[in-house]
Amino acid sequence: MSTWTLKSKPPHDWFICLDIDPYFDHEHDTVRIFEHGFTRPIPLKERDILVTVHFNWDVENPEFTIRSPEDLTTEEIGQANKSLARIFGTNLDLRPFYDQACKDPVLAPLMTEYYGLKRMSRATLLDDIINRIIQMRLSHKPTAKKMVYKVRERYGTHLIHEGQTIPAWPRAFQLAKAQPARIRELGPTLRKGEYITDLARDILAGEINLEWLDSIADPLIFFSKISDIRGIGPTSAQDLMLFCPRTDAAFPSNKQKGMEKGLRRWIILSYGGDPEKTSEHEFSKMIEKWRGYEAAGIEFLFVNWIVSNLREKQNE
Repeated sequence: MSTWTLKSKPPHDWFICLDIDPYFDHEHDTVRIFEHGFTRPIPLKERDILVTVHFNWDVENPEFTIRSPEDLTTEEIGQANKSLARIFGTNLDLRPFYDQACKDPVLAPLMTEYYGLKRMSRATLLDDIINRIIQMRLSHKPTAKKMVYKVRERYGTHLIHEGQTIPAWPRAFQLAKAQPARIRELGPTLRKGEYITDLARDILAGEINLEWLDSIADPLIFFSKISDIRGIGPTSAQDLMLFCPRTDAAFPSNKQKGMEKGLRRWIILSYGGDPEKTSEHEFSKMIEKWRGYEAAGIEFLFVNWIVSNLREKQNE
């Protein structure tokens, strides 16, 4: 068994995330996570492992304790920490963002209510892309999550935790052998199966480098390059940008039939503007206090939307 700690840059209140269902996968029960820790597969260079993670409750001195049933080398722990840092956002420093946006009329109250929020991602950009492709255009999210799980179950490595099997997220070499028709049997459309297998084969052929994409400094370049991947449209490209290990993002205009779509529309409406009449300059002024922290800012809006919907359902 191996046990180690991973510090996060404060402030960080990971327990806020337990209310955000899209952050978690089919096998996760957030009540159980609160009591027993967050168990999930982690990719190392040569293999997959399971880890269970506990948060220390300290927003100003945040720290995660990680346990693996396997005896890991120092190098393997370093590999695991790379994935864990991406999942939890431990390297994201939002302290300048709190100072910068403290007078923003929309974000300031949310930053107080959700103080310490950091978005969660999956261990790799490939995991996030697979998750996004399978779930897109599916409104019933439990069903969508089950489809993702079935793909992991068929093509990923099977790992055992407390007598239960948890499938790892499949790697490119595992998906490259898959047939779209076989993926279709698990629920996703045949076209989605083609998107996934084509992406896996392009990665193995060296035509797509997801590690390079994940580290691109300019968010507009990231948006442009990831939009070139078959199956990823403007909305998916923007969403995937928010999962990268970065604080900034870009919200390019996405007008369809003269109507603004996507994140830009949502942001403009949040500030009381008209998405169809807001100019580029006016939009830039709206989010000027987000500059350099656009990914963090939109996450506060997203989490508030999720929590507000939960409260409405509880009050019905």
